[in-house]
Parts: sequence; structure tokens; C-alpha cells
Amino acid sequence: MNTKKMNSSFNQKKHSHRRYNPLLDEWILVSPQRASRPWQGQTEKREEKELPNHDENCYLCSGNIRVNGDKNPDYKGVFVFNNDFGSLMKDEVEFSEESSDFFSLQPERGINRVICFSENHSLTLPEMEVDDIKNVVDVWQQQYEELGNLDYINHVQIFENKGQMMGCSNPHPHGQIWAQSSIPSVILKTQENLKRYFDKNGNSLLEDYVKKELEIDERIILKNEDFVAIVPFWAVWPYETMIVSKRKVENILDFSESEKISLASILKGLTIKYDNLFEISFPYSAGIHQSPTDGKSHPEWHFHMHFYPPLLRNAEVKKFMVGYEMLAEPQRDITPEQSAEILKNLSIVHYKDTNF
Repeated sequence: MNTKKMNSSFNQKKHSHRRYNPLLDEWILVSPQRASRPWQGQTEKREEKELPNHDENCYLCSGNIRVNGDKNPDYKGVFVFNNDFGSLMKDEVEFSEESSDFFSLQPERGINRVICFSENHSLTLPEMEVDDIKNVVDVWQQQYEELGNLDYINHVQIFENKGQMMGCSNPHPHGQIWAQSSIPSVILKTQENLKRYFDKNGNSLLEDYVKKELEIDERIILKNEDFVAIVPFWAVWPYETMIVSKRKVENILDFSESEKISLASILKGLTIKYDNLFEISFPYSAGIHQSPTDGKSHPEWHFHMHFYPPLLRNAEVKKFMVGYEMLAEPQRDITPEQSAEILKNLSIVHYKDTNF
């Protein structure tokens, strides 16, 4: 006699499942049963060395000569300059477009800038004062407006790569801005999904999502009067987070002085938690998603900032996006709820702070 084996009840903490990302209209595979698998793969060297306040060999430090021969001013605080090795060029070129199914291309104009967060070579965002981080936010705002007002700039991407593991070539605290004539693919895809939701519901997707997350309070890491830091339900990277404004704000220009202080505060708190996780200067790629600067109305947009850290189990083991992830769809082991609980329970006092 054939007997049918009874299926156990689904448990998202134990059973593999897929989760939907409404921002990108994509799915991610979650495999919590793999979190305890032994690791015999690559490990990263853990090198935490003390950095000086000023490095005479650093091309980002105040007063130093850069590779192209320009001298940095003796700046204090935030310093912005055009990237000496930019990926985009602002030159306008003649181009005759030829239609092709397989060989389509178009020139891309743009400007690349570097933003030094501080003259202190040894500092990173979690070790800076809130007022100093707020100065960085002020400059983000100014740069978004200045670059976005150029008639050929339709998108301004503000981001930071932190740590050698993320390809950062200089430990001096800094970020970048890439402003360009086209709206990049990920931004365009996000915009399409935000607009689809807005047209259907008359509300911001992220505003409604944050309200639900605040009710559940399972993946919220930090919150203040104006912002929440959250591990998204659809997070791909092990300790991926997202900062979202509670108020529907299309871009950084709409933030008040008090909101910019709130943003600086939650940036400091989140990055401190990251550093405290493995007691290292935690690597990540982070960037702001906001409305394009194409002169069109974008009521669907809602300011948010992504953090994509690569570390998985400890400071030596990172997540690799290979195989299935490259050929099929993203996959993660530790659930977003587990990583949220870990981050939430970490102190907001930096592990290096000996005053506590």
C-alpha cells in the first residue's frame, strides 16, 4: 500500500522560500537551513591598523598634491572636487544614431565628483559627530541641486564605497557623485515600479511599506522622528539595510534643517551598529535613491538610502554573488529577520569609544 508522506507546516525560519522585491519587481531565494553549513572557502585578511589624522601620501588629505598636480586646499570639514579619473565626460560629441537590434549604443555625458567627508584621514562616518555628518548631508543637498540644474544632467547618484573589500582605493573618509545624462537602469526600473504602485493606490509605495514595518516592528533597526533604518523584507545581502524617510519626500532638496539632522543622526547610529557587529570598520556600498533631475514631475518617488555590506558570518567571511545568483536570482541564507534582530540588539556606542 502506498503511503503519502505528510508535509510539515511551512516555517519561514527553517524552510526555503522566495520573497518579492516590489522596488525591482524581482524575487530572491531565502535558504535559512543553510546558515549552519561549514565554511571552507575564502576568508578575508583582517587588518585593522591605526590611521593618522593626516597622511602625507594621501591624495585626499588637505594641502596634499593629487596625481594630476592639483593641490588640495587646507580644507576643514567637507571638500568636493571633480574626480581626476572620472568615468564620465562632460564633452558633447556629434553622434549619428543607427538603429540595430544587437548593436545599440549612445554617447553618455556626465560629471564625476569626490566628496571628502572630513579633513581627518582616520575618521569614518560612525566616528564623526552628528553635526559633522549633517555638514555632509548639506553638501549632498547642494551638489544634487547644482548638478541637477545642468540642462544635460538627468540623474544624480550619490554613493559611498567603504573599505578595501568594496574596492575603495583610499581609506580617507569620502564618497562620490556620478551625475549623468541618462537615468541608469536600476533607477529606471525602481521608478517604473514606484509609479505603478502610485498610479494604482495614490500613495507612495515606501510610505505604505514603512507604516506596515513600524506596525510589525520585526525588521526595524533604528528609528527617530523623521527616518527609519530597516532590514528590508526582500534584502539580498546578509546585513543589507535601508534608511527611508517617514515623510514622503521625493529628493534631498525637500528636507528641512531638522530632518537633515535626523538623517545625520540615523546614519551615525546605523554605521556604529555595523562597526560593532564584528568590531571592525565595516565595509559596504551605500547610496541614495531619489527622483531624477530630468525636469519632470515624479510624485511616485520616495527618498531612501541603501546599504549593501558584503560580510556574512564574521569579519573574515563575505557573501559571494556567484553561480545561481549570477545565472538565476539572488539567494541568501540568514533571514532578514535574523539579521535585523542581531543589528537591533547592538549598542549605538562605538566599540572604540573608551569613554563608555
